[in-house]
Amino acid sequence: MNCQEEETTSTGLGLTESWFGDVAVVGVSGELDMLTTPELAGGIEAAARKNPSALVVDLSAVEFLASAGMSTLITAHENIAPHATFAVVADGPATSRPLRLVGIDQIFAVYRTLDDALAGVADG
Repeated sequence: MNCQEEETTSTGLGLTESWFGDVAVVGVSGELDMLTTPELAGGIEAAARKNPSALVVDLSAVEFLASAGMSTLITAHENIAPHATFAVVADGPATSRPLRLVGIDQIFAVYRTLDDALAGVADG
């Protein structure tokens, strides 16, 4: 079952929460910077409170990823990892490249597509 709630925040950041079985997917669109990352953190925390077996943050529609966004992802991983699998979808120069350059892809799994991430968290 895939139900989705869409929300556009006051800063223009788009957040969605979708469920694929017991896997939560937080979809993000817009720019992740110092102003918008608290809203992302809130969206991740809201999904995590529902006790998913895995939580995937989908950055496919993110146009800019600042260091504040990367820090938010690391913090989310640290908070979620004891209870659930954490993964990120990132592809392209705006998201995947910075995550790989900084080495964040060594901290948690980074997938190119949502389908790859869903298959990956199902296996692990």
